[in-house]
Formats: sequence, structure tokens, C-alpha cells
Amino acid sequence: MNLLPKTREEFAQTDYWNEFFKKRGEKAFEWYGEYLELCDQIHKYIKPADKILMLGCGNSKLSMDMYDSGFRDITNIDISPVAVKKMLELNAKSRPDMKFLQMDATAMTFTDESFSVALDKGTLDALFADDAKETRLVVENYFKGILRTMRNGGRYVCISLLQEHILSFLLDYLPRNNCMLRIVHCLGVEQANKEKNSDDALTLPVFVVIATKFKSLPMPILEFGLGNDKMQRFTASSDLMNAVSSVQKAALVCNGLAKSSIAGHNEVTMDLHRPSETDPRYTIHILDQPPARCLGKYAAFIVPQGREIEWLFGTPEGRKKLQESANFQRLAVVTLHRDQVYSTLDEVKLELADSIKNLSPSGLTDQIPYLSLGSDVGKRETLICGFSKISGDFRIEEVEANGKTLRRLIFLSNQFVVQSEALVKTIKIKGKKERKKIDFGYLACQHHLYMSVGVQLATTLQNPRKDVEKDVLVVGLGGGGLCSFLHAALPHARITAVEIDPIMLEVAEQYFELKQDKRFHVVIDDGLAFVERCRNEDIHFDAVLFDVDSKDLSLGMSCPPQSFLAIDILQHIKEIIGPKGLFMLNLVCRDESLRGSAMEGLRKVFPAVCSYKLDEDINEVVYCANDEKYKTVEQWRKQFGTAGRGLNSAVKEQKLALDDALEVADFLGELKI
Repeated sequence: MNLLPKTREEFAQTDYWNEFFKKRGEKAFEWYGEYLELCDQIHKYIKPADKILMLGCGNSKLSMDMYDSGFRDITNIDISPVAVKKMLELNAKSRPDMKFLQMDATAMTFTDESFSVALDKGTLDALFADDAKETRLVVENYFKGILRTMRNGGRYVCISLLQEHILSFLLDYLPRNNCMLRIVHCLGVEQANKEKNSDDALTLPVFVVIATKFKSLPMPILEFGLGNDKMQRFTASSDLMNAVSSVQKAALVCNGLAKSSIAGHNEVTMDLHRPSETDPRYTIHILDQPPARCLGKYAAFIVPQGREIEWLFGTPEGRKKLQESANFQRLAVVTLHRDQVYSTLDEVKLELADSIKNLSPSGLTDQIPYLSLGSDVGKRETLICGFSKISGDFRIEEVEANGKTLRRLIFLSNQFVVQSEALVKTIKIKGKKERKKIDFGYLACQHHLYMSVGVQLATTLQNPRKDVEKDVLVVGLGGGGLCSFLHAALPHARITAVEIDPIMLEVAEQYFELKQDKRFHVVIDDGLAFVERCRNEDIHFDAVLFDVDSKDLSLGMSCPPQSFLAIDILQHIKEIIGPKGLFMLNLVCRDESLRGSAMEGLRKVFPAVCSYKLDEDINEVVYCANDEKYKTVEQWRKQFGTAGRGLNSAVKEQKLALDDALEVADFLGELKI
């Protein structure tokens, strides 16, 4: 039988409560947890010597359990004579010193400063059923009575769900009346209610509010804590409001995940913070798949530091593939954040244990297995924290991944995307200390390899004279990985890189060993302005490459910015590359309609356009030419086949790698008009 009220307004009605307790009978109703789940907070803020007022006792066992634990001076009041009569009958012999009175908590008749503690378990929530003006007046009378009957230094201890209007009232009223306000999330109550899994069990988060009365406070004192963790102090009431709200929102997600599967829907993502920190410590992605043929019901996968950017862990599609491989019905994929310290994998598991358990499907009794790539949490070292006026905060960091040391440039505005990456090798020189060196033969971004094939095509097959250096324009430097590779692999190429952010040039030179010489120089300029100037001054290039990302992450096309695909800019490039040149761009587009518009614009300007879509990525390299001979995909493949084999030979000749850089056959097979 459903004994919960049908509407919130019923909470404040005496008749409702009389009817409730008649229906309920002798069974105690613990709305917000039982004594064992609340005793940590009760014993922390209430002492056996305190003179305690229990506001709205109902037929709760809380005061009885407290009495049996040594709290003897307890006065219970309730608006319902039915509840008071039942409690008197139940406790007359076994707890003779405990008092039960029928009294309206909003019109108490006790003398001033009668009590040192006022204990409220759900009564405030019952009174504050809505935010109407009349209700607020009742609640104000309630608190006037509590503060009047409370001694200086006394405490109002309230167990509540803290609906938004209730919390807002408390944050205004209590500090204004010289009360220090502390709110603690009762994790134990929430977990116990979940384990009961009964119709009566409340699965919303429960909080303990502790308001300590002072004669005066020079400033508001506001604190928040999770269970028995260290309290976090706030200066603004909005911060405390946000802390409570984040717990409530997370609980709604966890409750939903416990009761239903999200198989066939998008994954659910949640950040985990330490109570005293604003930056996330972990991010958890929760995925479900149909139970057929699954190895188990639920598991957690911990991604080592530095590996979170890989396709398998850093994209929704990759995580689906990971779940299929792990073969669990539900998988929680956990990533570890930079600027945080993680000692061991075991410590991470211990820290995550409660959160992972809260995300489990209902009825799970088995131990939750933890999966990972190895036995440690990975290694991440921050070399420098920097700031760019254009791109914001960035990091240069080194991580260990797959037995390699990788140096990365990361913009914190999009920190799960690597802006630039280089392979770091340790060089041993006889008689000298070991030193680190960047391997220019390593291309971290796969789209750079396919752009390099285009450069090889434009600078050798289109213009085969070996005694003439071929000019290449790269718009977008980043850490300089692509430019350094082209400079090292193609000695016949003369490279001009354009970068709008001067900080990026410093980063490339100091941390990625970029070196300018007579075949390679960097221009600090706006890429679009530089293109227009080249066209106006009749400057030509054999190859033009756009590898520029948008700073607006909300756009469906993040690379290049829309302005780089304007028809007038494309017309400038058409003139710059001339009849034999090649234009290439890295296209990153999640919106198919935007991609279609971009391709349509390119086809309007260039007679020949083809593209290569990278596997397991959203990057697409688009090749554009003025030469009519590239009208068919077969003609593109013929030229690119020769160029691909030429690039592989060049990489080996320059001793950048022992193996082929490009799988030519696979590349040609995926080229599309």
C-alpha cells in the first residue's frame, strides 16, 4: 500500500498525519534513515548531557534509540494526538523519563532558552510543502520558536531532503539570525535506502543541517561536507547552494541508472570532485548494452593517465567498442584528470568504491570487478603551465603510454584533445649524460600523415624538377610536428608556416625542438590575412595546408573555422596554387549538413576534389586541385599511389623510420570523390 502523500500540499495537514499514522499502525516509519545510519552525525553534534527537543516525533524510533544510547533528557512533540498517544503507550514502562507532548511546533509554549538542541527529522520538509507566502510565514514562526527556546551556543539539527526553496530559505534566514550554518550529506542513509530497495525507501539524498546559535556573527559562516570528510567553507551562499544541488543531481542520475538500462541511448557522463576542490578528479562515462551473451552485469574500467585522449577511451564510439570487448552489460569508464595526484591503482579503486557502487544496476550483489590496461595508474608529468591570450590556459606534459614517452600540448578549454604530440627519445652519448630528443619521424596526428602524402604529390609529381625547391604553406603551427616532419622528410620542400599565436612559436621551439632555417620559417600573422596578401602580391605555393581549429567548441564543425571556407578565401587559394598545385585541409565535422555545405563550397571553386576519412576518428583530409586530370577517383589513386610510395622511400632515406609510414593500398582504397 502506498502511504506517501499524493500531493506535496498534504504534508502540512494535521488530518493527513492522523490518517497516515492510523494506516501505518505499530510499524515505525523512518523517512530519512534510522538511528544506526544517522548516529555518526547525531553523536557529533548532540551530547548525552544536552536538553533535547524532538520536533515532530511522529512514530519514529529515533528518540527511543537515542534514549537507549544514553540521551535521557528528550522532550518529544507532535501535532498529531494519535501519534503522541501511541508513543506514550509504547514508552511508558521502558523509557519513563522521556516526555511526549501534543503541541504545534509552529506555536510552542516552552519558556525561553529551555533547550540546548532542537532535533528535526523531516518536520521542516513537512511544514515547508511549497513556497507560498502563507507557508513561509508558518515556517518563520517555526524558526522564531526554535531560536527563542534555544540557549546561546545551542544547535538546531535538521534531517532534510533540502528542496531548493527550503535551502534558499535556510541560507537567508539562519545567517541573518546569527546562526553558523553547516550542511552534511548523509551518505550512509542514501546507501541504506538503496539496499533496502522497498517501496517505502527514499532514494533521494538526505542532509543534516546544523545551525549553531550565537549572540552575534560578524560574517556568515557556511560549511559543507560529505559524510565524515573534512568540511569545506564557503564565503557565498550560492556556493553552498551549488554544492547541495550537485549532490542532488548526481543522486537523480544514480537512481535512474539503478532502476533502468540506458542500452540504445547515449552514455551518461559524471564528474567527481573532492569536496574542497572545484576541479574534477575523475570523469565517469556509464554505458549499457543488451544483456545477451554478456560476461557479467557490471564492471568499471580505469583508464591510465595520458591514455584518456585515445579513440578507444576518449570518444563515445570508442567506449562502445571497449564495452563490447569487455563484454559487460554495464561499464563505467573512469578517466583521471591532469593536475591531480594519483599514487597507486589500488588507492584509486578505494577512492572510487562508493561512487562506482552508486552507479550499479539494482539488485547487484556480486563484487564489482575493476579493469585496466596494467597494474598502475600511468605517469603524467607537467613540464609547464602556460597561458595564451587566444587559446587560454595550456599545459606541456609528458606521459608514458604503450612503453613510449610522449610530450603533449593540451589546451584546457578542450583538454581531452591533444593539440600537438611528439615522441621523446632518450639519447645516450658516450661520456655525457643522457638527454631527451624529439623524434621528428613520429606523427602523432594521423591526418598529418595523409596531408604529407599530398605534399609529396604536389612537390614531386606535379613539379618533378629536382633542382628547384618547392614551396609549401602550412596555416596553423601548433607544436610544429607536421612542419618538422615535412622539413626532415622532404629536403626539396621549402616550408612557410603561419601561426596567429606568438606563444605557440615559443612552445614549438622550446619544447618540441622546432628549428627555423633557410628551408623553414614561421610567420606570426592571421592566416586569412596572409592568404589574401599572397594573392594580392602574386605569391604562389605548390601546396597549401589548412590545419586550424576553431576556439568555439559548441560548433558542429571544429576544424577549420567557417571563415576559412569562405568563397573569397577559397578563390584566393585557387589562384595561389595555380594549375599544378594542391590544397589540403583537415576537416573535423560532427554535423553532416555542415560537412555537406563545406564540400559543396570546395567543389564550386576547385574542379577536382577528393577526400580520405580516417578510421576511428572524425578527421577527414580533403584534397583540392585545379588540374582537370583529377576528375575521377582512379586518376587520384594513380597519382597518390606513386606519391605514397615516394613518401615511404623518403622517410627511410632520411632515416626517420625503418618501416613504411603509409599503408598505401589501404589509403588508396578509402579515397573518395
